[in-house]
Amino acid sequence: MQALKRKAIALAFALCASTAHAQAAPDWAHFGGDIGDTKYSALDQINPETIARLKVVWRAPALDPAVRAENPGLVASNNFRNAPLVAGGVMYISNQLGQVEARDPASGKVIWRQADIPGETSARRAGASRALALWGEGDARRIVTVRGSSLMLLDARTGALIETFGDKGRVDLRGVSRTVFSWNAPAPIVVNDVIIVGGQPIALGTGDINKASLPGDVRGYDVRSGKLLWTFHTIPREGEPGVETWENDSWRQGGKTKVWSAFSADEALGLVYLPLSAPSNDYYGVARPGDNLYANSLVALDVKTGRKVWHFQTVHHDLWDYDLPSPPMLADIKVNGQLRKAAIQVTKMAYVFAFDRATGEPLFPVVETPVPASTMPGEKASPTQPIPAKPAPFDRQGMTEDQLIDFTPALRAEAVQILSRYVHGPMYTPPSVAGGPDGKLGTLYLPGWVGGANWTGAALDPETGIAYIPSVSVPWIGRDNYVRPPEDSLYMEGPQGLPMVKPPYGRITAIDMNSGDHLWMVPNGGGPRDHPALKGLDLPPLGQAGRAAPLLTKSFLFIGEGDMVGLSIPKLSGGPMFRAYDKQTGAVVWEADLGAGTTSPPITYMHGGKQYIVVGVAGVDHPAELVALALD
Repeated sequence: MQALKRKAIALAFALCASTAHAQAAPDWAHFGGDIGDTKYSALDQINPETIARLKVVWRAPALDPAVRAENPGLVASNNFRNAPLVAGGVMYISNQLGQVEARDPASGKVIWRQADIPGETSARRAGASRALALWGEGDARRIVTVRGSSLMLLDARTGALIETFGDKGRVDLRGVSRTVFSWNAPAPIVVNDVIIVGGQPIALGTGDINKASLPGDVRGYDVRSGKLLWTFHTIPREGEPGVETWENDSWRQGGKTKVWSAFSADEALGLVYLPLSAPSNDYYGVARPGDNLYANSLVALDVKTGRKVWHFQTVHHDLWDYDLPSPPMLADIKVNGQLRKAAIQVTKMAYVFAFDRATGEPLFPVVETPVPASTMPGEKASPTQPIPAKPAPFDRQGMTEDQLIDFTPALRAEAVQILSRYVHGPMYTPPSVAGGPDGKLGTLYLPGWVGGANWTGAALDPETGIAYIPSVSVPWIGRDNYVRPPEDSLYMEGPQGLPMVKPPYGRITAIDMNSGDHLWMVPNGGGPRDHPALKGLDLPPLGQAGRAAPLLTKSFLFIGEGDMVGLSIPKLSGGPMFRAYDKQTGAVVWEADLGAGTTSPPITYMHGGKQYIVVGVAGVDHPAELVALALD
């Protein structure tokens, strides 16, 4: 079996299915490296012969030090998620206040910082967006950014507003929303001269997940003028296709169903791809009977008109907060010997869906499969869910005794006892009433809302068609009211404070998307091996349950251990290590301690003849900063 896997890996690396993304471009001009979100660069100065010389060459705060000097009492969030962009010899970031900063790629030093927005005092309470977007070249290069409720176009040379855009450089996004527009930091994208933005309009300014929120409609704006070109209703309205999936006219009160991470696009096809979230309430669907389109759907829109070209719903009537967490990765792969234009979507459920990105046709069969019914009064869970025949799931699914830790008999027995307090079962077991006649505390399900995969997504090598997917094994509790009572935690602790399930708690899985076959899986990090309850046990790496973002180069997969306790949901999560993995075997070939967990996606670029890798790190007591690595 291992010999066959090695042969499959070698064949995949020889395939070279597409070269469109594989050019060794010196820049990192998009959130995911390219507009197809592959997170791949063909740069190869850092290679097997030179990797031993890789070291930290500069560190820089994620906020211009002058801002802190001007505002001594300022408290900026260390939850820094921004992926820097590099183009034309300049790095651009969204800093900890959501302001755009231009940096020197060789040192991280600030070149300029975006000016404060007149009259918008909330700007200083904003946070970093996941990414900016760039448009144009040379002196005409522009930066697209959203801060607070303003969509802005900046001159990339100076940071000045382009006054011919909107109202003197700004478009007020509240003008097209029924109430306050709250930007929840997805990355905008520019496709064929159209800016596409999504967001999170929240009713009455509340973020209470138990209350209805407004739909997260997606909009297209002219990049030159700021004119609104179109609006796509992520929850259909009366007379629109899909409205029938909101029974009893529940679409009138439906909310969320938004893009909260980023978009990807195919400029040649003129399509932008929307990975949409769950509707509100994430765990309770009594008020929204039906399949609830376009929630949990991958939707392809014509960028010029906003017209829907195709969609695929990955979860019907979501009750688990199984948002599509990241944009699909776009590349050409060979399926059954035929070259296909693919959109590859990873999910919180640990499934990978692969589609023809022009038509939406699944590249591997998807089967509507019977799943457990709901016991919640008034709840009508979908009787089936779509499950891809290939690839196999990349992480654990379903909460049964077989999943529980078994490091020692005592830990196993305690895990079984804890599990008995909850409703549990196979994949898609619905939430249940807590404190009902059966005495259960709700439903314990796996994967939980944190994944599986999360907003950090996966990476795809367009030369081989191999996807590299980081994921975590984190259960969650689903019940009738989403609250956090003091005696219980929605993130389930297991025996002695250890995780409930078997390791690895964070893993990386390599899948050949040409065939749908798994090639290898390795734990990402050591995990809780030093926990007192595991003392004396000679354990292999257990994996860190942090949301880690991948970077793929010609030679290596680079990845950290994700954000650490205090900035992330899973306990025992994250870690300060950053590693290079062999793409063919999953073996660690290099590692370094960066001093804090990685919070933002790593990027790579060439500048001054040197290849750099830059990643954001932070912790509760570790100020957010950018860390750059290069050869000595």
